[in-house]
Amino acid sequence: MSMNTFGHLFRVTTWGESHGPALGATVDGCPPGVPLTEDMLQVWLNKRRPGQNKNTTQRQEADQVRILSGVFEGVTTGTPIQLMIENTDQRSKDYGEIAQTFRPGHADITYHQKYGLRDYRGGGRSSARETAARVAAGGVAREVIKSLAPDVQIIGYMTRMGDKVIDRSKFDWDSIGQNPFWIPQDEETAAVWEDYLTAIRKDKNSVGGEIEVVARGLPAGIGAPVYAKLDTDLAAAMMSINAVKGVEIGEGMAAARLKGTDNADEIFLGNDGKPVYSSNHAGGILGGISTGQDVVVRFAVKPTSSILTPRQSIRIDGSATEVVTKGRHDPCVGIRAVPVGEAMMACVVLDHILLHRGQVGGAVGETRGSIG
Repeated sequence: MSMNTFGHLFRVTTWGESHGPALGATVDGCPPGVPLTEDMLQVWLNKRRPGQNKNTTQRQEADQVRILSGVFEGVTTGTPIQLMIENTDQRSKDYGEIAQTFRPGHADITYHQKYGLRDYRGGGRSSARETAARVAAGGVAREVIKSLAPDVQIIGYMTRMGDKVIDRSKFDWDSIGQNPFWIPQDEETAAVWEDYLTAIRKDKNSVGGEIEVVARGLPAGIGAPVYAKLDTDLAAAMMSINAVKGVEIGEGMAAARLKGTDNADEIFLGNDGKPVYSSNHAGGILGGISTGQDVVVRFAVKPTSSILTPRQSIRIDGSATEVVTKGRHDPCVGIRAVPVGEAMMACVVLDHILLHRGQVGGAVGETRGSIG
C-alpha cells in the first residue's frame, strides 16, 4: 500500500506529482446537501499559491481548482468529490543535472532506496507541491464544518522564522492576514522579518519556521480515547506535511519543564453553567477529547533543502559529488505551510465531528449545576 489516504469517515486521497500534468484529491465521506463551488475552494488555494511575493518561490502557478465530481447544482451529492489542479509552470530542465544525484536534505535517496527509482523533477511525489491538493480538500472540509458546527474558526499563523519570534504580549488576530508571513504582529515587525529573510535569500540559504494552528469554537466532547484521540490524529496530520519535523499540542515539549501545579488547567463553573478553565496548557484536548477551549497545534518546518550553496553528496553509482540545487524555491517554506496546516486541521476536525455524530449523535455531557 502507498498510504496516500488519511481520515476515518471524511477521507482524503491525494494524487499527482510536482512536474506532472496535474495533481489533486479525491474526497470521500462528505455529507450531501452542502453548498460547494470552485470559488469557495479557490479562496484557500490563493493563500497558498506560489509566486505572490519575493518571500516565496517564483514558480507561477494559478492553482485553479476544478471540481470533477460529487457536486450537482452547487451542492454536494454525498458521492466522492474529485478535485484537480493543473500544473502550468513546470521547468523540469532545472532538475536534469540532479537526475543521477541525491540532494542532501531531500527524499531523493530514500525514494531510491525504497522504490529503486524516483521522479527527480522537483521531487515528484515528495514535493511540497502536493500540499495544494490538501488545501483544496481542506476547503471542502471547511464548508461542511460551516453547516455542522458554524461557530468553529480555524486560523493559522507563523510564530517563528529562524531567529525571529513573535511577541505574544502584542498578539493581534486582525494582523494575521495583513502581512506576507501570516504573523499576528504589526507592520513594523513584519518589515523586520522581511529584511531578515531577504538577507538569508541573498546569502543563498534558507531558514526554518514554526506555525501554530488554532481551532476556536470547537464544542467539548469531540475526539475519542486511546487510538483515535483528536490530538493523535492532529499530530499525524501535521507531521505528514512536507518538511515538518516536530509537532506539539498545547504546551507541548515545554510541559516537561513544568510542575503539576503549573501545568494542570484549573476548572471552574461559569455563569452560563459551562466549565471554564484558568489556562490552556492542554491545548484544548484532555484524554484525546476536546474541552471546548481553543484547540492549539504547533509544528516546526525545517529549512528548505533546495539551496544555491554547495553541499556534499553522492551519485546513484556511489561516487562523490557537490550539489547546487537550481530552480525556484521558497527561502522559508514555513510561510506557505500556514494554509496547509489550516487545511489539515479542518480535515481532522470535520472527521472527528462526523465520528462523534456517528457514535453519540448530538449528545454532549452536561456539568452538574448547568443552567443550560
